[in-house]
Amino acid sequence: MSADTAAESLARLAAERVDHRFKGLPPDADGLTVGELAAQRRNLFTGGFATPVLALSAERLEHNLRLMETYADRHGLAFAPHGKTSMAPQLFQRQIDHGAWGITLAVPHQVRVARAFGTRRVFLANELVDPAALRWVSAELDADPEFRFIAYVDSVRGVELMDAALGEARRPLDVVVELAAGEGARTGVRTEAECAAVADAVARTRSLRLVGVAGYEGEVPKADPERVTAWLRRLVALAAGFDEAGRFSGVDEIVVSAGGSAWFDAVADVFAEIPELSRPVLKLLRSGAYVSHDDGHYRKLTPFNRVPEEGALEPAFRLWTQVVSRPSAEQAFVNAGKRDAAYDLDLPFAQVIRRDGAERPATGVSVTALSDQHAWLSTTPEADLEVGDWVGLGLSHPCTSFDKWPLIPVAQADGTVVDYVRTFF
Repeated sequence: MSADTAAESLARLAAERVDHRFKGLPPDADGLTVGELAAQRRNLFTGGFATPVLALSAERLEHNLRLMETYADRHGLAFAPHGKTSMAPQLFQRQIDHGAWGITLAVPHQVRVARAFGTRRVFLANELVDPAALRWVSAELDADPEFRFIAYVDSVRGVELMDAALGEARRPLDVVVELAAGEGARTGVRTEAECAAVADAVARTRSLRLVGVAGYEGEVPKADPERVTAWLRRLVALAAGFDEAGRFSGVDEIVVSAGGSAWFDAVADVFAEIPELSRPVLKLLRSGAYVSHDDGHYRKLTPFNRVPEEGALEPAFRLWTQVVSRPSAEQAFVNAGKRDAAYDLDLPFAQVIRRDGAERPATGVSVTALSDQHAWLSTTPEADLEVGDWVGLGLSHPCTSFDKWPLIPVAQADGTVVDYVRTFF
């Protein structure tokens, strides 16, 4: 896909018509295109938006994009952010515009979305053995010489299935051996000897090409700096051992990849120790949740907490809800629940209250439970909360926020909506 075609695909998102599919948007905007609605620059609070409505902060989104671009550059890392966090092609492109090498994804459907919008480099941080998906990837590689695709392998059987599906592919499919994060961890090869066996299996195929090693340090059991660093050094040693054994002959660069959103400081430190190998090394970091960040899980785990001089990510999501019931002085209900808010790790956090255009902290208000369409609020005596008030909720774990909202307003600090982000889950 050419750059022009990719731009045209993204532009088509602005031509999509607003209607009942997109919750939270102004009912009187039905029939407008997304681009036309964005051009009106409506206000999130006075422009007809209906609660609940999820919004992204324009300023915080841009801050986070710039911060990780600077971080990767400072530490000599290539960056392939995990796009499954958002599944939003506009955000894919903004990350690439901010220096990303490509996009990391997890399943074939996500790759199809990325390719439909012109993504040229995809790292699939997962094993891929489905014949139909493999044949589709192979056809994409044949059709676009500039398309780069890399996938995990972690078993001889998986390699054999891939080779059987790909047959006499014109372009070999690039793979990296996934080193497991430890016993009882998720996917990946458990021992170095088994890693060598998988690499040997790749070498016996005509359809696959070994280009490196990879893994996910976030799965290290009982993760702490020492355990994570030790595992990362195993990964680097595996790459060096493979190189010494001549396993990377015929490649232009050796891929060494790791990185989630909890330990990327350790990845940067250990990857800085990678010795000189026979070919240039692509040190590929894959953190994903940084774009929107959050007010819970990742805010507590971000490496910037450990290394504050590097900067700080900012939570960019806020879910705006409205008080619809105040049955007692100790209880209130707002009109957003499990279908609207991420709740797989932590409950939402009551942050601010809006009444008559004025905003103040949500003192004495906390979320105690979620129903399908309601959040249960507990209120203390100092809480000033009435039916009709808007309550802004911070969210934990952005991965399950994006998938609940197919079209998300991007609002400036004063409430002006300047864009809309389309998601595909």
